[in-house]
Amino acid sequence: MPYSINDLKNYPLWTALVTPFNPNGSIDYTSLERLVLMQSDAGNGVLILGSTGEGLNIPVEEKKAIVSFCTRLDLQVPIMVGLGGFLLEEQLQFMAFCDEQGVDAFLMVAPIYAKPKKEGQLAWFSHLLRATKTPSMIYNVPSRTGVPMDPEVPAHLFATFPHYLGLKEASGNLEQTNAFIAASPKSPLYCGDDNLIREFVALGAVGHVSVASNPWPVETHTYWDLCSSRPNDLLEEWVPIVDTLFHAPSPIPAKAIMKHKGQIPSDFVRIPLHVADLKEETLDRLIQADDVIAHWMGKVK
Repeated sequence: MPYSINDLKNYPLWTALVTPFNPNGSIDYTSLERLVLMQSDAGNGVLILGSTGEGLNIPVEEKKAIVSFCTRLDLQVPIMVGLGGFLLEEQLQFMAFCDEQGVDAFLMVAPIYAKPKKEGQLAWFSHLLRATKTPSMIYNVPSRTGVPMDPEVPAHLFATFPHYLGLKEASGNLEQTNAFIAASPKSPLYCGDDNLIREFVALGAVGHVSVASNPWPVETHTYWDLCSSRPNDLLEEWVPIVDTLFHAPSPIPAKAIMKHKGQIPSDFVRIPLHVADLKEETLDRLIQADDVIAHWMGKVK
């Protein structure tokens, strides 16, 4: 049975999961199961088919197959499904399928390319939220959508829809984050940038949606917990380490270090992404960072 919105409050960390591919580009379901179970063991909620999961590079029928596969696994954590694109009817049809499969939550991003302003953003999210009772998080990521979300949009949705889960804020701009808080102080806020976890905790964020927790699921969860309980034990190198995960288009660096760690057998990404965009020194930095994180975990346990 799907998680209620109150149940989901028990999961402050969500992993924006990579989608593992075989070298020929097909879905690697064996690795997908292993990755999802690894996140479940760490107590992290699992977001599939987000931008880190190359959701826009995967046709609808393959997306449906991934959703069906993941919802049938024996998990102890909730599954969230990313929605993205700009065809409203296509999103509504995919949402209906996901609801039939029993997903626990949705992540709704502003439509790409069209660059709508406040009223267009409100219309888009309102249409989606009216079409489901599943808890739904909205996502501000102007680096991908081309336009920042108006602060009044999440404020209005929070006041209107009881299944509104919160805002994933990934603008990388704390002034904009503060504008969201000012517009709706009680609206749940989720950090969307691994390098700003500490700042978001200080601002009252209730959770975090992470790329770094792909290669480091337990470690990222530990970092989140320590921000509020034992800040003096935080890893000093955390910010430059997680910044390295974005030295090439995500999820290319994450997949590279995951392959090195043996978490996935292939770092294949689908066009328009390409592994050749990853510089050798980036992977070297991530390999060194993996050792630093392991040493830190040995000290804080």
